Amino acid sequence: MKRLSLLLIIALALPSFSAGASKIVTDSLRSEILNSQVKFNVYLPDGFGKTEKQYPVVYLLHGLYGTYADWAERGGMKAIADELIASGEALPMVIVMPNAGSPDVHNVQNGYFNVEGWNYEDFFFKEFIPTVEARYRCIGDKGHRAVMGLSMGGGGSTVYAQRHPDMFSSCYAMSAWQDNKTDNVRRPHSTGDKLDIVCQSVCEHSSLDFMDNADAATVEALRTVKWFIDCGDDDFLLVLNEQLHQKMLAAKIKCEFRVRNGGHTWEYWHTALRMALPFASRSFDR
Repeated sequence: MKRLSLLLIIALALPSFSAGASKIVTDSLRSEILNSQVKFNVYLPDGFGKTEKQYPVVYLLHGLYGTYADWAERGGMKAIADELIASGEALPMVIVMPNAGSPDVHNVQNGYFNVEGWNYEDFFFKEFIPTVEARYRCIGDKGHRAVMGLSMGGGGSTVYAQRHPDMFSSCYAMSAWQDNKTDNVRRPHSTGDKLDIVCQSVCEHSSLDFMDNADAATVEALRTVKWFIDCGDDDFLLVLNEQLHQKMLAAKIKCEFRVRNGGHTWEYWHTALRMALPFASRSFDR
């Protein structure tokens, strides 16, 4: 009896990991547009499932050579989100990490834009967002939806918010691949290499060209999105992000811009995420 009582005391002293605790789940959906099964990770905040409450949603995009698992396995995003939500710096939210490629970039198609045989942007807006938001009880409107990402995902986030400003309250671009206009970014040079197709798609969906060609109505729509560009001082993509910021300012579009110490590394993106989630939270409708 004494032994049983001691075990009970120890059990009560241990941390409680209830069904309501935050977690990352791996899910998938069948895409008719991509003709494939697409995996994704979803962060569910503490308390998800205990009530019928609906949540704001963040779409967190990975980079080239990455997958949907990167932010969970390399980015430490669960610990960061847990800490920020617990401290009140970020609202409880659903964070969705879609898959847009493979580390085998030469043989498997990557990217967030439509190319021949890979209409990813159509998939993302026509199939992915509606399915995920219904499945995970997201509020599902512009005022409670944000997009962010690193490198290729940072460029994808920027262009998605440019092309669909009615869909997102904010965009946070980390070390973003905004175009292929610098000498140290790969140019397409051979046929049959999937990486060349990605590079060409980034050229064709340049966020810089988008700003140059934006008419008055487009600029007005862009002003309804909260923008944040974040890039390291040693990052080879810095000049492209500086150029985008200047074009935003010239169009009188409010845009936060930070150049911090660091390069194109996970160390940098860890700290970027700590800034990005509170930024998205501040930008949600209350």
